Amino acid sequence: MSHHHDRRTFLRQAAALTPAASALGLHFSTITQAAAQSVSTSGYKALVCIHLSGGNDAFNTVLATDTPSWGAYTAQRKPASGTSIALMPAGTAPDSAASGTTPERLGGVLPINHAGRTVHAGRTFAMHPALTQVQQMHQAGRVAVLANVGPLTRPTTKADWSSATASKPPKLFSHNDQQSVWLSFKPEGAGQGWGGLMGDTLMSMNGAGHNASDTQLIQRLFTSITPGAMSVWLAGRAVAPYQTASTQIAQLGGSSGTIYGNARLQAGVAAIMGKLNGSGQTTVTPRNLFAADRQAVTQRALQAGALMGSQLSPLGQTPWSTSGTTNAYVDPLLMYTSPVDGTSKFNQLALQLQMVARIIDTNRGANLGINRQFFMVSLGTFDTHSNQIGDHAEKLAQVNHAMAYFDRVLGAMPAGDMRSQVTTFTASEFGRTFTSNGDGTDHGWGGHHLIMGGAVVGTEVYGTFPTYSTANTSGVFSSPDQIQNGVLIPTTSVDQYAYTLGKWMGVSDSNLRSILPNLSQFNSSTYDLGFMRA
Repeated sequence: MSHHHDRRTFLRQAAALTPAASALGLHFSTITQAAAQSVSTSGYKALVCIHLSGGNDAFNTVLATDTPSWGAYTAQRKPASGTSIALMPAGTAPDSAASGTTPERLGGVLPINHAGRTVHAGRTFAMHPALTQVQQMHQAGRVAVLANVGPLTRPTTKADWSSATASKPPKLFSHNDQQSVWLSFKPEGAGQGWGGLMGDTLMSMNGAGHNASDTQLIQRLFTSITPGAMSVWLAGRAVAPYQTASTQIAQLGGSSGTIYGNARLQAGVAAIMGKLNGSGQTTVTPRNLFAADRQAVTQRALQAGALMGSQLSPLGQTPWSTSGTTNAYVDPLLMYTSPVDGTSKFNQLALQLQMVARIIDTNRGANLGINRQFFMVSLGTFDTHSNQIGDHAEKLAQVNHAMAYFDRVLGAMPAGDMRSQVTTFTASEFGRTFTSNGDGTDHGWGGHHLIMGGAVVGTEVYGTFPTYSTANTSGVFSSPDQIQNGVLIPTTSVDQYAYTLGKWMGVSDSNLRSILPNLSQFNSSTYDLGFMRA
């Protein structure tokens, strides 16, 4: 091996630290930790957000199928001429000979049961034909639907929408802004999200049994984790989102944790990079605050890699992998069948959830002492301005496969069935228009969402499902829930959605009232939407 090749290999392996250092650098060491609350609950709990980036079309995800609703739905989405974006009625067999861009290819919608709450008396519901396994979990009681959720500053009527002075969320219909408003209650540029702020109040439950330095790092960095893209939802005042790669945690020396297989060489490079002595103490005093923070970031990255990276539960181990398959990208468990062309394809969302499961198990195997965690994974893009039927079916098939995969994995974890300890929920910046733009849909507001887990009170549709109507010759919809182009005015706020999830995680009522800025504008009897067990 040449000298030049040795040098290139050395630099490449040393650079394996960089992603971790970048992720940890979001909050510098000078940030003051928030006061953590005392929580009476015990045992592990995690909240997993699946973000459907781009604005998921709720009208074709969960549908009202009672006669008046179905009539309005087909009138708007199945024009007499042109492209239909209406799904087929329940009981219609899929036509494998039909084009993948047509509803006929998918077959009929999948009916779901509900308890017949007064607000939904006489109504029937169904799911998209690609959500086969999600429908089965709904019927089995581990999935619930929450109808017509969106950002609201207060309960909002159609008259409020028409009023120039009525309070409304900022910058509606903008992708970046509405993603941020959903996840932080502020437009693009916000610094903290409601997941991270909840993590601030719960992080004192993490890191028991470790020295003070490791406990502090576990609390700050391992409370909020993503194996995907960074998101404001995970950021708190004290809690900093920790970003991993899809299949490993970045550490000096790569996945082996050593350089050239030499532990002494790895330790020496770590000492140089972190400016530490053998006892883990700083040996070089930085000349300015920027250098001090950069040094602290590097030290935390090395420390995090040692705590979790070298202990990460391995690929090739059941239940998250096919036994012996250490290359996740060819693992049959992570493959889904495309409803559009019938081929088997790799599911990036399932890969992210595999990493979440491995990290949850690492907490057990490495004795990290973590009792509360927040995870975020994402799938895009749901921005279906064209080819609504084919593109939306492809995305929902991935959601269907990934959620079912995660449910099975959690049910067979080495620590035992963990489905009651992990709650997974969907979010998306907005729903879409009821009307077609020719072959797709445009940006909307309210949308329907899925909640999955053993602690979920499933087989139910929560919130208030909207009334569908058709537009008159002026394009005006008669439904009190629909504005221009049939866009939904949300009837349930993100604040209420977040309150219900946060209460289950063990966040106190007073802290939730502080974290959720619009909650006080709603009736306190509706804060908890009822879809979680105590």
